[in-house]
Amino acid sequence: QVQLVEFGGVLLQPGGSLTLSCAASGFTFSQHVMSWYRQAPGKERELVAAINPGGTSIHYADSMKGHLAISRDNAKSTVFLQMSSLKPEDTAVYYCKAVSLSETSRYYWGQGTQVTVSS
Repeated sequence: QVQLVEFGGVLLQPGGSLTLSCAASGFTFSQHVMSWYRQAPGKERELVAAINPGGTSIHYADSMKGHLAISRDNAKSTVFLQMSSLKPEDTAVYYCKAVSLSETSRYYWGQGTQVTVSS
């Protein structure tokens, strides 16, 4: 059974930092591109960051460059997202996504974790 479970979403003040994690199971994690998306109320889901299986190729959304760090631990089948200097505009549900290298039409979504940035 495929599972992607996000952890770490919290309420925090502007300027704060946090790290999200996504624990995967039920598929070959090391053969999947991992990414983080977010969706704010009333807005479309957008890509935040992505990382290839070996962790050597990384992409960040232009709007958040300089405030993000995506990483993965293949031994633990976990992908992380470090965020800093958070703003109220970063408030959203953050989702983990896995995409198969061999079959790009095969992908999985986590249920999401809520990040709220507010004073």
